[in-house]
Amino acid sequence: MAEQTSSSIHIEAPAADVMAVIADFPAYPRWAKGVMVAEVRSSFDDDDPAAQGRARDVFFSLDVSPIKDEYTLRYQWEGDRSVTWHLVEGKMLRSLEGAYLLRETAAGATEVTYRLALDVSIPLIGMLKRKGEKILIDTALKGLKKRVETGA
Repeated sequence: MAEQTSSSIHIEAPAADVMAVIADFPAYPRWAKGVMVAEVRSSFDDDDPAAQGRARDVFFSLDVSPIKDEYTLRYQWEGDRSVTWHLVEGKMLRSLEGAYLLRETAAGATEVTYRLALDVSIPLIGMLKRKGEKILIDTALKGLKKRVETGA
């Protein structure tokens, strides 16, 4: 992964429950700020034990200032331990690589680390780009925690 930003959060739920929310793309517009559409375009076969029939390619429509874009990401799953993704195509985004890394810390609790590196077609100085990544990561982690712990 290129130069990236990362952050972690503690969620009071087992890794399998956290990963189930991460893998439920059609629900993203209900909890992931700025995601207007998240549509699975292709999935892995059920015979791939690491991917467990999960999404391979997902189309997103995103509206989070300053980024408004439509793009497709390709995912790679490692059971309930991690998921990584990269940009297949986008309009404003030139590249986007990310990961959720899950580590169970105690009975029923999981530490989730989100890593993100993106590049947009409009010129941004590195400091602004990192700040934008940090805002996206923090918002996503807080939304994920709320969704997993409260179901809302």
